[in-house]
Amino acid sequence: PVNKEKPNFKPTGLLAREANRVAGTKISLKYHEPPEARKPPTSSQWRLFVFDGPDVAQTYELFNRTCWLLGRAKEVSDIVLEDKSCSSQHAVIQFRYISKGVEDAYGVTTAKGKVKPYLIDLESSNGTELNGEEVQPGRYVELRNNDIVKFGVSEKEFVVML
Repeated sequence: PVNKEKPNFKPTGLLAREANRVAGTKISLKYHEPPEARKPPTSSQWRLFVFDGPDVAQTYELFNRTCWLLGRAKEVSDIVLEDKSCSSQHAVIQFRYISKGVEDAYGVTTAKGKVKPYLIDLESSNGTELNGEEVQPGRYVELRNNDIVKFGVSEKEFVVML
């Protein structure tokens, strides 16, 4: 009798990898938006100013969308980082709706929340700094008005302003 090979139904990860692939390229996205992703309200005019030395090199209006991918890969990055020390998919600025329960005088808890910007480093090679502190890879960090972000060892400063 010939020993037939039995079927292997274990997941290989190929479908997940293919789902992350950008059409027409060999690039797989490292990031997917979370369920709490929201576009900021029009009253929140968040902007990102890119400083090259003392001069503003570029300005991005962050309030137009829910998330911004920053990196060297021009095919997928919303904000292209030119510096060689930056990864192809370096970090993401993500607007998230964060709610918390607020109890009134009668003991009734109501969920109230805000849409706030967060930064997440996508396990980049040379890291991300927020106000001079290293950002832990893969963890969301809330961005506040006048925060200064640096990517890799680039001298450019990215200032978040409301």
